[in-house]
Amino acid sequence: MTEDGLIQKNFGDGVFLADFSGKVVYINEQARLKFGYSAKPLQQMEFYFRDFLPDIDLGTVSEGIVTGAYGRNAEGETFPLFFSMNSFWLDGDKYSLVVIQDIKNRERLDKELSEPLNELVDLKFALDQSAIVAITDRRGVIKYVNDKFCEISKYRAEDLIGQDHRIINSGYHPKEFFARLWRTISSGDVWQGEIKNRAKDGSFYWVDTTIVPFLDEGGKPYQYLAIRFEITERKRMEGELQKMMTRIIDVQEDERKRLSRELHDGLGQNLYSHLITINRLLSEIDHPLLVQMQEEAMEMIEEIRDLSWELRPSVLDDLGLVPAIRSFLNRYSSHYKISVHFECVLGRRLPAGTETTVYRVIQEALTNTRKYADVDEAWVVIREYDDAVRVIIEDRGKGFVVSGGPRGVGLFSMDERAKASGGELQVLSEPNKGTKVILEVPVG
Repeated sequence: MTEDGLIQKNFGDGVFLADFSGKVVYINEQARLKFGYSAKPLQQMEFYFRDFLPDIDLGTVSEGIVTGAYGRNAEGETFPLFFSMNSFWLDGDKYSLVVIQDIKNRERLDKELSEPLNELVDLKFALDQSAIVAITDRRGVIKYVNDKFCEISKYRAEDLIGQDHRIINSGYHPKEFFARLWRTISSGDVWQGEIKNRAKDGSFYWVDTTIVPFLDEGGKPYQYLAIRFEITERKRMEGELQKMMTRIIDVQEDERKRLSRELHDGLGQNLYSHLITINRLLSEIDHPLLVQMQEEAMEMIEEIRDLSWELRPSVLDDLGLVPAIRSFLNRYSSHYKISVHFECVLGRRLPAGTETTVYRVIQEALTNTRKYADVDEAWVVIREYDDAVRVIIEDRGKGFVVSGGPRGVGLFSMDERAKASGGELQVLSEPNKGTKVILEVPVG
């Protein structure tokens, strides 16, 4: 079948295409017959939109709407018809596609139009039952809100329309949060995230939000559709779980500290006393069993010290984060033959909980390095900013696929410690391209 045949089959009685000036650049055979024009090649004739539809302005007809009108044929006679029109842009020029329908097909047309309209009404009803919906213009001014929006925000629709979303701003998120949001949607991309809002009565609520920009012919947003689902209860439960996890971590660290002290000051000291006794006996009696006892006692003391250190290094509590890290890195490099390059810009002691978090994340990350990376060097960087400390632990080893795979105990532990300190952990890795662990924790 020819292209013209396909158009006739798909568009019924006739179709023509007009450019922005109204000049017809394509017309099919059925449209020619309907309007009584000859079959001369189009380039030898000049058809204009108003030759067919004299009472319709090309620039004002709603796109996609079938409208009753009078057509005019080549003899100047008028007759009733129905048509639909859609405009589009091609290579920077605007065109209008007009589809002509015979008057006898009005009942079929009405049915075809009503079906998608009814479907849209059903979809809107379903969405309104579960979602909080708002539409804003390009500047963020609210043009439409549904009943669900009013129900959760406790504002009336007339209170919201004409305002922007600052009316429900809770003050929880920093300005940069909303700046990033606006950069995303104003560039034409969809934004998704969780936002804490404040209702009219002062109560707070959380929403899982998707904002979709609607783009004009130039690819610029002319309005935004925001669809939200309330997640206040979920966020409350997450908060309770986080408090519980923070408490568990604190209890764990306290128990580690207690066991470390008992091993070092109790069992360790007792073994050291036995070693002194053995040394005294050796000074008086030369016997191979005493030499063996001396060596075994020294090995046990060293094992106790290592275990005590792994549980909780006393230098972390006594001298602070940086000496503890330096001591750990020295022992780490000596034991595992991995050279660690350490760079630190930190001019003060941090809160005890923050120091513990930083130390444990470095410890866990380097443990993963020695187990899986297959390298002989690594890097640790600590930098202090105005309101945060950033820690980077990096190796250039085997790497792994971060997303989609199971999270090991080590990664889970680091992530939970970061959250417990109000911070954020990011793991970047690719196979054969190494691994970078980035911890950022706030400081007062």
